[in-house]
Amino acid sequence: MLRAKPVSFLVWSILVFWSLPNVVNAQQTAVSVSGLIKDKTSGNVLAYVNIGLKKAKDSVFVTGTVTDEEGRFTLLNIKPDNYLLEISSAGYKTGYQHLYVGSLSGFLDIHTIELEPNAGLLGEVVVRSAAGSDIAAKMDKKTYSMADNISQAGASVLQSLQNLPGITIQEGKVQLRGNDKITVLIDGKQTALTGFGNQAGLDNLPASAIEKIEIINNPSSKYDANGNAGIINIIMKKNKQEGWNGKLGMTTGLGALWVRKENLPDIRPQYQATPKFNPSLSLNYRKKNINVFLQADNLYTQTLNKNEFVTRTYDDGTIVQQQLKRNRNTNFFTAKTGVDWQLNKQNTLTVSGLFGTEKIIDRGDQPFFNNTHSERLRLWQFLEDELKTTVMATAAYQHKFKQPGHLFNLGVNYTFHREDEKYFFTNILPTYTGKDSFKLLSDEHVMDINADYVKPLKYGRFETGVKLRLRKIPTDMHFLPGINSPLDVNAGGWATYRETIPALYGNYIFEDEQWEAELGLRIEYVRLQYDVNPGHNTYQSDGYNYMQPFPNVRLAYKINDRNKISAFYNRRVDRPNEVDIRIFPKYDDAEIIKVGNPALRPQFTNAFELGYKTNWSTGYFYTAAYHRFSDGTITRISGMVPGSNLIYAVFQNVNRSYNTGAELVVSQAFQSWYSADVNANIYRNQINAFTVQNRYPVPHEFSAGRQQIISGNVKLNNKFHLPAKLDVQVTAIYLAPDIIPQGRIGSRFSLDMGAKKTIQKGRGELFCNATDLLNTMTIKKRINGNGFSYISSDYYETQVIRIGYNYKF
Repeated sequence: MLRAKPVSFLVWSILVFWSLPNVVNAQQTAVSVSGLIKDKTSGNVLAYVNIGLKKAKDSVFVTGTVTDEEGRFTLLNIKPDNYLLEISSAGYKTGYQHLYVGSLSGFLDIHTIELEPNAGLLGEVVVRSAAGSDIAAKMDKKTYSMADNISQAGASVLQSLQNLPGITIQEGKVQLRGNDKITVLIDGKQTALTGFGNQAGLDNLPASAIEKIEIINNPSSKYDANGNAGIINIIMKKNKQEGWNGKLGMTTGLGALWVRKENLPDIRPQYQATPKFNPSLSLNYRKKNINVFLQADNLYTQTLNKNEFVTRTYDDGTIVQQQLKRNRNTNFFTAKTGVDWQLNKQNTLTVSGLFGTEKIIDRGDQPFFNNTHSERLRLWQFLEDELKTTVMATAAYQHKFKQPGHLFNLGVNYTFHREDEKYFFTNILPTYTGKDSFKLLSDEHVMDINADYVKPLKYGRFETGVKLRLRKIPTDMHFLPGINSPLDVNAGGWATYRETIPALYGNYIFEDEQWEAELGLRIEYVRLQYDVNPGHNTYQSDGYNYMQPFPNVRLAYKINDRNKISAFYNRRVDRPNEVDIRIFPKYDDAEIIKVGNPALRPQFTNAFELGYKTNWSTGYFYTAAYHRFSDGTITRISGMVPGSNLIYAVFQNVNRSYNTGAELVVSQAFQSWYSADVNANIYRNQINAFTVQNRYPVPHEFSAGRQQIISGNVKLNNKFHLPAKLDVQVTAIYLAPDIIPQGRIGSRFSLDMGAKKTIQKGRGELFCNATDLLNTMTIKKRINGNGFSYISSDYYETQVIRIGYNYKF
């Protein structure tokens, strides 16, 4: 049994004090302030009135403007601070107003200011915001630049994410604060590249295409309600400088530099010295009212994708020793192009398209031996040939009202995604050899239509909008059995997934000198229907519908300019995705078989968080305590059926689960050339006792007692800004033991290192890095089921060394 070792509070405190990843300030650093000037007596607008902005503390002039013919004015690029607004015009009394420019909105409207012809002072207007660096000054997100992540440059998005605060990677899935129920967006939209309502494809999306990543732990109502752990928004590169400009890059590397554990006898060799290639190109042309952009990346990798050694022990004393080795070749190409057309000062149209193709070839070996390895019971070899194609077309219209920041947005997004898989199996037993295969074809069609309205207010803004999603996924599975086929050929056929989701939201944001507030409500109606081939041997058509409210609340009190306390609440949902309910068994493991469940229902989550932040001239400190609980928790349950040693892993809704913890982020610049930061996350996971019935391949029950564990992770980042424009980053990650469905996963540790040098007068950049430098990231698990248990160690490829070059022009 894997157990978590207690870590003293003192040790954690010392670690927290001395290190963390570099955070790009999420607050608004440049704000536009607008208003309207009128004659108080007549009510007429006043053109050509002088507007001056001065620092409140010393009356130093900052900027100025004059009103237009309609009496309107706009002050651009105002830094958060206290100001004095001076309004003057011939024949009128000069007016003065206190202004506080805040950090929560990029646009502030101080509405109408009335000037008296002869006398009277203007009433006080306060629009304020705290100055200074902090980690989460913007209410709903923390933002991280990919350019600062030197130790993962040239890697995939999945690999780059593991260095960011609060994020861990477990079995190829991203977790936020120990929870993998995450919605991944690209440029604020759900796409088939990363999955609708879940996460997918991140391991093959090149980080070179990404500008920055936003982590949203407590999403507001303007976001889809799916994803109880939060949202990760991937912002792709797009330059808007005048004329021609762009970036050309090339990264290459090697992984699996040595064999970490030898194969079991008589199978094909593991991949070694696996090559990686990632050329990238970014082009942009901007002239007057037209901006044209292109981003293209190709990521080719060979990878030892899995190398898992398993010991299965059954209650009758039978022991099976097995290994699952998977050599993978992947080529992933993405291209995004489009045009921004400014029709006039008020109206802009953006049309863009994205094309992605991912070719995967897996060659797998899975031998099964008795306990002493003296007798081979079976050898399962397979070839997976998979092609994924994604096409996305987007049209977005924006109307800017005369008041800056007053916007109406209308968008239409269509996505087509095809999954074309072919599996070829060779089943070698002592008495015969059989050859089997199957083909799966799945086409996904998604149409999103959304309209959003934003109105700046005197002390914040109001947002509202509607969205409609129509989604259809027809899937076909055809089995081609050979001699004595072990495949469940009667579980094939067709199935069609249909989803309709209309939604309406409203969100109000308020800020003054001491208080911040965000109040939102999203109403979603969901209708899901899953139609199943009538000849399927286990499952039948199913579905559900609901209309539910999803509120969000955030309140913050500013103790002073450097200290703030915040409280959050939101309610979210995790709807089963199509692959979670897909009725076809998956044979990438011959004797631990995964299958979906069309009877799955959504899990609903309530989340609470209390946070505190403080900052100083050379760093900051942020801490948050959080608690969430989910009803109808979705997880895979592994069980056996009478008369068989095969294990079936089926998605189920189990009992209520809890996730309670605390997160700490500390950053300190010790010298101009050295900074260090740390992110520590400690949490308690619990799943209440439950009993479920797996229907596949025949009904069988599984029961489990309550599981709980205290776990966590620590990430240390050190950055060195050395002479000759050389930057070095060293990152250490420790993941404590944690619970997983029916078992536990052991602790893990890795050390990453990278260096970057600027050359060619700032236009060129050379970099090199190494991930899992000590080759210590091994996944160790223990699973307990009714009638069996197994322990496993996965020595998959984690150590990769890369070098690369980028050139800006």
